[in-house]
Amino acid sequence: MSEPAETTQANKHLYTVIVLGASGDLAKKKTFPALFGLYKNHYLDANTQIIGYARTKMDQSTFEGHVSKYIKLKTDEDKEALSKFLKLCSYQDGQYDKDKDFQVLETAIEKLEKSSGATARLFYMALPPSVFIPVATSIKHNNYKKGVITRLIVEKPFGMDLESSRKLAKDLGALFTEEEIYRIDHYLGKEMVKNLMILRFANVIFGSVWNRHSIDNIQITFKEKIGTAGRGGYFDEFGIIRDVMQNHLLQILSLIAMEPPVSLGAEDVRDEKVKVLRYIPPIAKGDVLTGQYTKSEDGKEPGYLDDPTVPKGSKTPTYAAATLFIQNERWTGVPFILKCGKALDQQKTEIRIQFKEVSGNMFTNLARNEIVIRVQPNEAVYVKIMNKEPGLGMKTVISDLDLSYSSRFDNAVIPEAYESLILDSLNGDHSNFVRDDELDAAWKIFTPILKTIDKGEIAPIPYAFGSRGPQGVTEFVAKHGYERSNQEYVWPSHSEASVAAKGQDQKVKPSS
Repeated sequence: MSEPAETTQANKHLYTVIVLGASGDLAKKKTFPALFGLYKNHYLDANTQIIGYARTKMDQSTFEGHVSKYIKLKTDEDKEALSKFLKLCSYQDGQYDKDKDFQVLETAIEKLEKSSGATARLFYMALPPSVFIPVATSIKHNNYKKGVITRLIVEKPFGMDLESSRKLAKDLGALFTEEEIYRIDHYLGKEMVKNLMILRFANVIFGSVWNRHSIDNIQITFKEKIGTAGRGGYFDEFGIIRDVMQNHLLQILSLIAMEPPVSLGAEDVRDEKVKVLRYIPPIAKGDVLTGQYTKSEDGKEPGYLDDPTVPKGSKTPTYAAATLFIQNERWTGVPFILKCGKALDQQKTEIRIQFKEVSGNMFTNLARNEIVIRVQPNEAVYVKIMNKEPGLGMKTVISDLDLSYSSRFDNAVIPEAYESLILDSLNGDHSNFVRDDELDAAWKIFTPILKTIDKGEIAPIPYAFGSRGPQGVTEFVAKHGYERSNQEYVWPSHSEASVAAKGQDQKVKPSS
């Protein structure tokens, strides 16, 4: 995001942006920082007006402090840009189900449109799902005007199961067209997730082996170091599968597994994602493992049930591993192992594609080839290969072809996911948003197993805060084909490479 302003004014229309739920955590932590990032880097028209709307009463000064709280300022230019950005922001308080309050909002919108010349409206619903329909109804009745382009961003979760998702889709569909609705899953805005299509379809060396004949298993892993941090009551309604696996990880899976789309057009891309999801049967009970974190071994971090907002005796999982199978010609027999959890030993999201063993292998202690795509943090793609250890012998050693973004693209600024997705919505690009039939296909996969878990038929295995997860995870992934190498693996970096060139040893890390 470093091009000059005249080349980055990308919006097709001049918008008024209305952030509903403007006093909440999501708005202050993600939405407003993303809007500021777009403004600072000239992707947001300088005349764009932003209105915050919520039930909380705030004066302008308090609202500006709320908007600014999580905006990072690195330079004097950033401070100057923030000062200008705040002049574009205003606040309106009101209820979510009162027409009169939305009529007051409409008066404010029209006044700003008259001065700015805006002809389009973007409503960002940074709200809990319980008020999606009341707010959408109020907007349609009071803030929807013929001749004015209207777009509605809806945050997850999109329902709790197949039935509730269909009801939400039906209710929203009665108010807005599918073209006007943007269901946002922020993982689709992450740089490495957006890079998956390029890696797959622009490289012959990957495309030719991307199938069941070469690949043994695929793991998609999401790990967080933090627990529920006082938000356990909200989390307990959903659990880790609804919160992370059914959306974030399944979106990654669909991009890894889908067939090449006819074009990069939004509907062509989403057509292929829906097709591959329809080939996945509901998850079997034997293909799921769940866990719930307890206090840390040193006693410093509380367990999930120690959170006073969590219902006593809750069986809600904070960790889950599940194996999905795609029953089509490309992927039959290849397990897709999805793992996600809170209060673990590290924070990372990665995709690990493990290939089959070498046929007729003549070498000993040979590790499988792997493609590893690190989504966050420290974005990277590396291919683990076998190599001859330098010397007179024929000993094999794990090496790699490494693309670490921090070293290869040292001057590049990777945008925040929300910046990327808000920009897409401003430009009317649905490619990285969830379509209604895609959502339906996703819930068909997960709803049966979720109902089993909700009934308490799959008890979560306790694991300590800060550990690698519940006992049995290693056996679970091994059961589905993943093979952990016993060979040592030397993690590369440019700085270490230069040290090694001077005859010094590199750091040795586990192979996986």
